[in-house]
Amino acid sequence: MAPLAVSLGDPAGIGPEIIAESWARRQESGIAPFFVVGGASVLAEAARRRGLAVEIEVISDPAKTALVFDRAIPVLGTEDVAATPGNPDELGAALALHSLAEATRYCLLGASAGLVTAPIGKAQLAKVGFEYPGQTEFLAEVCGLAPDEAVMMLAGPSLRAVPLTVHCALADVPGRLSQELITRRARIVAAALTRDFGIADPRIAVCGLNPHAGENGRFGDEEARIIAPAIETLVTEGIAVTGPHPADALFTPRARQTYDAALAMYHDQALVPLKARDFDEGVNVTLGLPIVRTSPDHGTAFDIAGRGLAEPGAMIAALKMAGEIAARRKHAHAG
Repeated sequence: MAPLAVSLGDPAGIGPEIIAESWARRQESGIAPFFVVGGASVLAEAARRRGLAVEIEVISDPAKTALVFDRAIPVLGTEDVAATPGNPDELGAALALHSLAEATRYCLLGASAGLVTAPIGKAQLAKVGFEYPGQTEFLAEVCGLAPDEAVMMLAGPSLRAVPLTVHCALADVPGRLSQELITRRARIVAAALTRDFGIADPRIAVCGLNPHAGENGRFGDEEARIIAPAIETLVTEGIAVTGPHPADALFTPRARQTYDAALAMYHDQALVPLKARDFDEGVNVTLGLPIVRTSPDHGTAFDIAGRGLAEPGAMIAALKMAGEIAARRKHAHAG
């Protein structure tokens, strides 16, 4: 299998140090070989600050990753900056954007089996021409898809959750919900759970929007008017979908045993339970793309960057998940 491609993220954030720490734990964690696009000195300095005995080796071709990975972090290309942890700037943002674009390109070319993206600073990226709400929307366009065809799923050891609406004001959520949005996203989720996670008959639980899932219309009519009809459509298509469920009861230990993924109506309805349970192992995986893409489910954490406090668990989980999905896709293609 081809190596994974890792984008550096903002060089002033925690991305470089958790990449270095993940490589240092490569054997015990069982992660697949990967290369990082750019930032050789950034990675070296991040490792030094954490007290890691990590070697960096610049390579010119992703195919050389396997020859290097056991002894050093392979870094593809010579693009670099002098970064100060916790102090993002436009030069660092430009490197982050270059790393993301090139890592994605290698995946589309087939030179990499999957993409793992370290956290970016959206405010800084906007200053260097990045016009997307996040990396997911960027990847959708680069892959030739409409923005709503790339679906963000948060996955941890105990929960998978998908927000239907993502980066918008809470007040805008009711107006953005539609039967078509729910059915389209649910189909993508069901297909991905089978293709990428090996679940033959995936079960999807759909949250209500309002308290108590509307309480039969007392607290809103979106459940009866939009969500329930969408669920009925999906069930007639043979997809195992239930709901709308009161969100406050859907994430209990007992309830989580009844579904493989929860479809939430808005950002925090999905991310709060996931981060409360699996923060150090939470992975953002993009469904619906022709390439494999995962990311640790946390941000740049500029406030702790370079201080040796950042936990690498989510990055390790993202690397492992990308490798597992890539291997599953390769096996399915070969079969």
